[in-house]
Amino acid sequence: MSKGQIIGYQRVSTTEQNTARQLDGLEFDKVFTDHASGKDTNRPQLTACLEYLREGDQLVVHSMDRLARSLVDLRRIVDDLTDRGVSVRFVKESMTFTRDESDPCSVLMLSVMGAVAEFERSLILERQREGIAVAKAAGKYKGRKAALSDAQARQVADRLTEGESATALATEYGVSRATIYNTRQRLMSGAPQ
Repeated sequence: MSKGQIIGYQRVSTTEQNTARQLDGLEFDKVFTDHASGKDTNRPQLTACLEYLREGDQLVVHSMDRLARSLVDLRRIVDDLTDRGVSVRFVKESMTFTRDESDPCSVLMLSVMGAVAEFERSLILERQREGIAVAKAAGKYKGRKAALSDAQARQVADRLTEGESATALATEYGVSRATIYNTRQRLMSGAPQ
């Protein structure tokens, strides 16, 4: 059997963050990069990467928390890949997982490190909620800017009520269908924008 490809996967949470340090100095046949939260595995480049990998390939990721922040997701991805004959290497943790090696210590470390990443994400969310509560109490947090102006919201609600398609309105205003429906609901209930 021929030697497979070395595939890199990197992830940062925002487009402003730099991925350069994650796989710096390593050579790859192909690299997939996501600019998305690690809260779940619903990331376009991760999906493409997992579909691209074939038996004999090696997936290289800077650290476990770049692949997944949920222990369940991390174990599922690693188990699925190794079952398919793909090895998974985490650079920061200096660990590689393969189908042929069932090192109990490595499996334990995967579980422990995955649990730490999940715990860290929970702490981040808790601090974020606390910060928002403090800012709201101080009158400094107004929430996310509305997708539609007051005038646009009234137009959308009226046009939707007159029978226009939510899909067409969403396309015209550059928002989601959910925004269209939520806008009408908010105006009907008298809630502030």
